[in-house]
Amino acid sequence: MSLADRVLYLAYDPGISPKGGGLPGLSVLKNVVNSINLFGIIAVVGALAVSLAVWAWGHHTGGHQAEANGKKGATVAAGAALGLGAANGIVQFFSALGSQVH
Repeated sequence: MSLADRVLYLAYDPGISPKGGGLPGLSVLKNVVNSINLFGIIAVVGALAVSLAVWAWGHHTGGHQAEANGKKGATVAAGAALGLGAANGIVQFFSALGSQVH
């Protein structure tokens, strides 16, 4: 294969793009992913409540390690909530960005 043929082979557009409704069970899969996302958000609410309680308990008892762990837990829970809430937008953003690559 010559160099020109290799370049043409790499530049070939296979014509693949995401299409809804192509496979059976897509709505079921969407419901499962939505449920997993909801479960994650509920778990994050619980983790945030526990972390804030540990933070407050550590602060009021003078337990600096507990206070630091509560702060870390609250920060991680807030980050997880941000990620779960923004998951659809993040994937959509990078999918649109990736579709602009030619």
